[in-house]
Amino acid sequence: MNQLDLQALQHQLAEEGYAVIENVLDAAQLEQARARVAALMAAERAEPFPLDDERHDDDDDILAYYKRHYTVSDMEARRMVARVHQYRRDNENTRWPVPINKVSKNFLHLPTLFDDDKSQRVWNLLNKAPDMIPLIEHPVVLPMVRSVMGQDCNLHDFQATSIGPGTGGGAWHVDAPLGQIAEPLPEFPLTLQNVWMLDDFTADNGATRVMPRSHKLRKSPPWGSGPLDGEVTLTAPAGSVAIWLSNTWHRSGPNHTDRERRAILCNYNVSWLRGFADFTSTLADGIAAGLSNDARYLLGYGARAPLTR
Repeated sequence: MNQLDLQALQHQLAEEGYAVIENVLDAAQLEQARARVAALMAAERAEPFPLDDERHDDDDDILAYYKRHYTVSDMEARRMVARVHQYRRDNENTRWPVPINKVSKNFLHLPTLFDDDKSQRVWNLLNKAPDMIPLIEHPVVLPMVRSVMGQDCNLHDFQATSIGPGTGGGAWHVDAPLGQIAEPLPEFPLTLQNVWMLDDFTADNGATRVMPRSHKLRKSPPWGSGPLDGEVTLTAPAGSVAIWLSNTWHRSGPNHTDRERRAILCNYNVSWLRGFADFTSTLADGIAAGLSNDARYLLGYGARAPLTR
């Protein structure tokens, strides 16, 4: 990796809404991340989330929601219903007070398999691959994050994704919770995403598309997945990282190749925003104690309401 002009990159992120830094990971780091993600994806395809025998009165609505909003198979939609059942069991069988289409996206699972099972994501990557935790405080990325979010920010989500071959790409969007709040959207980003490229990102294999300066429009993009005039394709070699603001319009591109395009997604949020994942309750015992203070704070330790005694 060549000497970086972090100030110039931070300026581009703030003004254009995105930045790409090439060749951040060395060969050993890249191979380690690739191997871990590949193993987890293979294991979770072999043993997907189990169905159950429960029947809730809104199951049909939940099933229809996932079939309407995501390109999922019938089996994956049924697994999403089972995930909602499990979520309720984990929360004292508490029901949402609104129908599923009104529920905050921060409370909903996204499909694990999508694009009709051609694409995949792995949730809770920190707990499943704790050796990947150093990525969240990488000395190149964390200063970029804090230049926008401030020093007082937390990790919002950490997952791995694979965009499968022969898939059509995702829809343009801004990240949750922005897509569910009234416009004009806030002038500042609530979350920020960076993507560690485990494969080369090319114009043909599903590289992310962004709309420069769209974060300044303070609105969500029009629904659709077609190209927009002025869009930029974030191409770079494996081991690079792309960063964009939550309010920058973006989508995954179509993968016209015969190979998957894999990445690790790492989101950050302002500390007062409820995160997409609760790492303090899911991280295995003993892991947090061995982390740096920065990493622990990013995971939410010390960044929550105190217990009243």
